[in-house]
Amino acid sequence: MRSTIKRCFSIPSTPHDHRAQVAYQDQVRIVVGTAEGRCNGWISTDKNQFNLSQETDWAHQFKSNSVDAILAEHVWEHLDCFAAVLAAQNCFEYLKPGGYMRVAVPDGWHPNKDYIDCVKPGGWGEGARDHQVLYTYRSLRTVFALVGFDILFLEYFDERRAFHYLDWSPADGMIKRSKRFDSRNLTHALAYTSIILDARKPV
Repeated sequence: MRSTIKRCFSIPSTPHDHRAQVAYQDQVRIVVGTAEGRCNGWISTDKNQFNLSQETDWAHQFKSNSVDAILAEHVWEHLDCFAAVLAAQNCFEYLKPGGYMRVAVPDGWHPNKDYIDCVKPGGWGEGARDHQVLYTYRSLRTVFALVGFDILFLEYFDERRAFHYLDWSPADGMIKRSKRFDSRNLTHALAYTSIILDARKPV
């Protein structure tokens, strides 16, 4: 388990310090698991510099109950089950009451076999060799509900392979691998989607 966490979200000897950025933000909104900038007003945290499962990394960067929003696109599938819950618990601790996470992961009940073969642990898709879990909406809900979040699903396939969709704003957290924003869906409807949820910390 430790090797999994270290490989996916390792801690460098001199982690980047985001406290100066936080001090000048009206809202503290962070993107986890990638160094890519998403949009103005969001702070990107490199997966090689910020361990989601390590509470000391959070304490070094943020104060408890200080973060307004967290965006995690295709991050949780890289954590084993234990690390996934630890990471969710840390997010809960550092979000403000009423703050939220927007989370997207590959969908284990997607009806297309090629999609499943692409995203499953050890699959042929980009990054899939490092995937630890293939979630369904039920198993993903368990991770975040377990630590106290209120859950609202935005996109997912259910057990009968029926697709569910609730309109959502990219301004609240852009998910590229989604019904509306993945270019693969222009030629084949729902060719590539994700389970997308908002997990909100109760007030």
